[in-house]
Amino acid sequence: MTDSSLIESGVFDPPRLLRNAHVQSILSSSFLRRAVFRRKDATLEQVAVEHTLDCGNGVRLQGFHSAQSALSSARALVVLLHGWEGSAQSNYILHTGARLLAEGCDVFRLNFRDHVQTHHLNRELFHSCRIDEVVGAVAEIARRFPARPLVVGGFSLGGNFALRVALRAPAAGIPLAWTFAVCPVISPKAGLKAIEDAPWFYEYYFMRKWRESLRRKQAAFPDRELFGRAELHGGLRELTRNLVERHTKFGTLDNYLDGYSIAGDALAAMTVPANILTAADDPVIPVDNFRALKLAPSTELAIVPHGGHCGFIRDWNLRSWAEDFILAQMTRRLAI
Repeated sequence: MTDSSLIESGVFDPPRLLRNAHVQSILSSSFLRRAVFRRKDATLEQVAVEHTLDCGNGVRLQGFHSAQSALSSARALVVLLHGWEGSAQSNYILHTGARLLAEGCDVFRLNFRDHVQTHHLNRELFHSCRIDEVVGAVAEIARRFPARPLVVGGFSLGGNFALRVALRAPAAGIPLAWTFAVCPVISPKAGLKAIEDAPWFYEYYFMRKWRESLRRKQAAFPDRELFGRAELHGGLRELTRNLVERHTKFGTLDNYLDGYSIAGDALAAMTVPANILTAADDPVIPVDNFRALKLAPSTELAIVPHGGHCGFIRDWNLRSWAEDFILAQMTRRLAI
């Protein structure tokens, strides 16, 4: 990696008691933070119109379009992608979407397959290699809504998807002007191990939500057994391996994890301008994965010392510096 593509930034400097990575990660998704911003987020939800998108090959995905009213015409159309077992209603999506809306952007919040109440839309299970349908969704969003420039951004696994969409956008005819990714999954193998090595509540959090999602999927399609009871009670690695072997053609867990990796030089050929933000203390996405990346000249990487996983809580009002970063970079990169 060249020095110019790595920004070791100290701009984000939270109070000392907010510098703990676990405090940052937990506060970001907490009910407390949702309560604080309920009124701010309400406008985004009040003007949202639900859409079911035809993503190709019979796949349908749900999303919500909110049109801005702050300006005579939108500054941009921003498509937001949530993380694994998150949703269009996740704190970081709602807060970022509300901020973008207030700043004059139209916002489209996409739900991945089998997230929230969408399990009935598609028979086959979600997995992280289903990039084609997300590319198809973004293409359909671009077709339905004329606001430009078009931006795609995501958080955690959604950041990984956003960068893979950007890689494929030119070939798919998607007029993507810029993309951003906050704490994206880089190496799924390293991410899986990091969750296993992190304090117990990270794996518990993801497994609780994933098991509930699989139960909803089973209820939507009761004609086949997705997983046995013993399989559902396994750990993250075991259940992921069972998913791969039962419901995909990857054959092995390693093949599956490699299938959505963007490590090494995978992003080097990307032509869409991009900004990546991560924290050196992220407990589930190892920072060394970012330092080893080979990036395209139009991709910029910012690593800040603190922030946890998708946290970046900057003060006791629970405001997110990541939103400031996204707005500043969008304004600079798109000159809007």
